[in-house]
Amino acid sequence: MRASLLQIAVSEGETVESRRQRAASLVREQAGAADLVVLPELWTTGAFAYRDFATQAEPLQGPTFEAMAKAASDAGVWLHAGSIPERAASADGSTDGSTGGPAAGPGDGQLYNTSLLVSPSGELAAAYRKIHRFGFDKGEAVLMGAGSELVTARLPWTTAGLATCYDLRFPELFRGLVDAGAETLVIPAGWPERRRAHWTLLARARAVENQAFVLACGTAGTHAGVPQAGHSIVVDPWGEVLAEAGPGEQVLTVDFDPGRVAVTREEFPALKDRALGLPPPRR
Repeated sequence: MRASLLQIAVSEGETVESRRQRAASLVREQAGAADLVVLPELWTTGAFAYRDFATQAEPLQGPTFEAMAKAASDAGVWLHAGSIPERAASADGSTDGSTGGPAAGPGDGQLYNTSLLVSPSGELAAAYRKIHRFGFDKGEAVLMGAGSELVTARLPWTTAGLATCYDLRFPELFRGLVDAGAETLVIPAGWPERRRAHWTLLARARAVENQAFVLACGTAGTHAGVPQAGHSIVVDPWGEVLAEAGPGEQVLTVDFDPGRVAVTREEFPALKDRALGLPPPRR
């Protein structure tokens, strides 16, 4: 299996529509060169461009999905289209969060950081709303609602488990994905340069402890004044780095054998020794 991680540079000097079309072109360039293509987190707006979340939010199958679906179909690839600021439909099917009254504010969960997986036929194969929102008491943590469901998707070669950026710090999420059958963990991100060491460390840790491949795709450039780490990375089930990008915009392509997951779990069956249902500690 061959995957291409598109480490897009995000900058305030480029419009969302221009970046959308540029990303679509990069996806089309992977025709015949990759089976799976992965884009970063919130690459349309920038993961730290909080002021743009509401104004650039779109429906699940809005303009970004439409552009990426067409590009995936043209290229004949599976496409993890990174994530978008999603404006969820209300109960009556509208997307402004209202039923005749004033539009609901984003703090009520109207906005989500949502990842999209698109099939080679241009269909939406899966969508994942980010569970762990970054920012503590500001930014994404208060502007966007939290997802509540683990998401896996069966590809022809492997079962993918979907996670996003800050999720990487929460190993229990990945245990849940493994229990649901995940063999390849796909993680788009907008990870800051100042914590780049954590990015590579955690990507390798999630691969080792879950005996799974990790495909982690970040952004390059600087947006909202925050320099991005870049350094997209592909890690095998033993924690070995198969490929790692540099800091700038780059297409990182790597061949890997999803069958190594079953072999690794059989040769070193650590997952079978998990002790579940332990009682709480004594106080």
